[in-house]
Amino acid sequence: MAGLDGCVVQEPDAARVAATRDRLVTSEEATRLAELFRLLGDPTRARLLYALLEAGELCVCDLADAVEVTDTAVSHALRLLRTAGIVASRRAGRMIYYRLADAHVRMLLDLSREHLRETI
Repeated sequence: MAGLDGCVVQEPDAARVAATRDRLVTSEEATRLAELFRLLGDPTRARLLYALLEAGELCVCDLADAVEVTDTAVSHALRLLRTAGIVASRRAGRMIYYRLADAHVRMLLDLSREHLRETI
C-alpha cells in the first residue's frame, strides 16, 4: 500500500515524464530562482519591497521610518536587492531614491500577497 504521497503503481508514464523534463527550468534557472526567493524570504526585505510597491519611490531614511528599522539595515538590504535586480535607484543631488526594478517584481509581490490572503 502506498502512502498519501506515493504512487500505487510504480510505472511512470514515459511520455509525460519526457514532456515535463522538456519544459522544466534548467539547473541554473532553478538556482537563480532559489536565490531570488531566499532574498524575498527575509521579513525586513519583504517589508521594504512592499513599502516601495505602495510608495513608488523612497529614500533610505523614509524606508527606514516606514518599516521601523535602522538606516544601516535598510542600506544593507537595498544593496542585496539592487545587486539581484529587484530594486533600482536614481540619484537626485545627494539623495538616492529606490523603486522596484520593473513590473515583474510588482506582479510577483501582488500575486504573493493575494496568495497569502487566500490561504489565511
